[in-house]
Amino acid sequence: MTDLSWIMNRKSVRSFKPGAVSNEDLEKIIRAGMAAPSAVNQQLWEFIVVTDKEILTRLGNGLPYAKMLLHAPAAIIVCGDVTRSFDHDPKSEYWIMDCSAATENILLAVEALGLGAVWTAVYPDPKRVECVREVLRLPSTVLPLNVIPVGYPAVDEMPKDKWKPELVHWNKW
Repeated sequence: MTDLSWIMNRKSVRSFKPGAVSNEDLEKIIRAGMAAPSAVNQQLWEFIVVTDKEILTRLGNGLPYAKMLLHAPAAIIVCGDVTRSFDHDPKSEYWIMDCSAATENILLAVEALGLGAVWTAVYPDPKRVECVREVLRLPSTVLPLNVIPVGYPAVDEMPKDKWKPELVHWNKW
């Protein structure tokens, strides 16, 4: 059986040690995000990598569930460009699926590299979207799905066993 420990050991990390994440590792993480599946291979994602402490602080102060940004050395903001959807409908939500798949790949890559991260939701909350839009100067056609603080874990978090066989249905409901 193939070792799935890098998937099964993924956890949400909300506290970080001091120390920068290398640009090389951040690029590996983004490459993993871009390896995700996407609807009709449109790859509607855009990624913003933030290592500037002032920007991390502004985001951390503006986002109610992302206070860990105040101590994180880096963050990745996963956004979708609604103008590139294959159906040419600006209200299309395929970008959410594409960006969610990319986000999971990012979180798994972080785990594989021995780093820590947590998915902090931005979309669909209008106040959070506006905060990220303002701080990062996003164009109106680009929507932020989430902000992912990234760094070296300050504590050894244990992965949660989320296996619930009662949620699995074989062949029919």
